[in-house]
Amino acid sequence: MPNRKLLDVLLFDLGGVLMEFAGFDELVPLVHWAEDRSQVRDRWIRSEAVQRFERGETTCDDFATGVIEELKIDLSPPNFLENFVEWAKEPSPEAISLLMRLREDFRIAALSNANELHTPLHRRRFEAVIDSFYFSDEIGAVKPDRAIFKHVIRDLDVSPNRIAFFDDTPVNVDAARSTGIRAYAADGLAELTSRLRQLGLLGEGHRR
Repeated sequence: MPNRKLLDVLLFDLGGVLMEFAGFDELVPLVHWAEDRSQVRDRWIRSEAVQRFERGETTCDDFATGVIEELKIDLSPPNFLENFVEWAKEPSPEAISLLMRLREDFRIAALSNANELHTPLHRRRFEAVIDSFYFSDEIGAVKPDRAIFKHVIRDLDVSPNRIAFFDDTPVNVDAARSTGIRAYAADGLAELTSRLRQLGLLGEGHRR
């Protein structure tokens, strides 16, 4: 368990941690091969079309065409893109309140696999409570590539062991740990809050 005095930065994934990403639930009835969201989530994460889009290497139209073909989604490309934009939900008041509280004691940063459609939304929605943003489409690398974590470490200009990272995908947590970052699994805001309390990072009345 890290001592809060040894940490400078709290680094958060966005979708699935600080905000809801509804895409996996929305896709279940639109594909014929998946029984539940976990199967869709696994296939989405491994999708070449998704990864290219999140690295900023392809257009919206090419992404839509590619992912529909890969995942056999029962939507036209224009309809898919319309739905896709709406999958990234507004952060809850509880998430914003949590970040405001943490920001009194730590530098707050976000690291998200994102894309040209979602990145502007994320930045606008969280700009009042997050100090530094790292989006895959702007960096040109995606989690769990070690390169994206090394980029964040260099840009933050702090030792990796002074960064605590929270993500809902185990392979991303493992990749962050391999670069020296203190990384923890947290699936959703309730689990994140519980994890922060377990780590002693939500101490009442603490000020740096």
